[in-house]
Amino acid sequence: MRVIAVISPKGGVGKTTVTANLAAAIAALGAKVTILDLDPQNALRLHCGMQHEDPAGVVRQTMSGLPWTDALYESSYGVHFLPYGVVDEPDRVAFEHFIKSKPGWLATQLSSLDLADEEIVLIDTPPGPTVYLQQVLHCANIALIVIKPDAASYSTIPSIESLLHYYCSDRQDFFGSSYIVNQMDANKQLHRDILQMLRANMGAQLVPITIHKDEAVSEALACQSPVSLYAKHCSATHDLLQITTWLQDRYKLIA
Repeated sequence: MRVIAVISPKGGVGKTTVTANLAAAIAALGAKVTILDLDPQNALRLHCGMQHEDPAGVVRQTMSGLPWTDALYESSYGVHFLPYGVVDEPDRVAFEHFIKSKPGWLATQLSSLDLADEEIVLIDTPPGPTVYLQQVLHCANIALIVIKPDAASYSTIPSIESLLHYYCSDRQDFFGSSYIVNQMDANKQLHRDILQMLRANMGAQLVPITIHKDEAVSEALACQSPVSLYAKHCSATHDLLQITTWLQDRYKLIA
């Protein structure tokens, strides 16, 4: 099992959308893929065709002492997923307090799913340093950091690098981190300038393919479909497929 943490230093960068669409692209290569949503926004389910009113998810299973396998869904495009779940504020606070007291909680729960050795697990996390990110970085093999080509994202990179160093630098099973630039608009001078700075300063840590801003991505979400199925020939689909190939070459996701 390979665990990929999809993280971001700030909100509004399209992290959840990238998670869902990368999962679909990786599955299209023939891999077994499971997505885990550890973001209280619980938005990943909307990409996977889950009914909006269904409250099931990680929080309910954990706090009730029930197995995660009972809340494991399969999307129409072959990706399994575990939603965060619909919870009220007291339940969210209680859940976060619970997992904060158990540093190995996530690793234990992932083991309980009894996934195949070749399974790829992508975990969506809330932006910034949270108890969820701590759990994920304790067991992730790869970290993908989603950013936008803007000054706000660029300025938060040192904080993410500090977190990665603190939690992952001493782990032999951590293979590295890569930055994905999302919502790139080549018509904007600022976007071009920020991308040039990223390439100059981050080198091989930056995924060389950007995901271009594309209305088809939002339209696909409205249809609860990955963009690669909704619009096979759009620029975002092309970008995501190239990124998936790059990740496979770099990290050997599929043996």
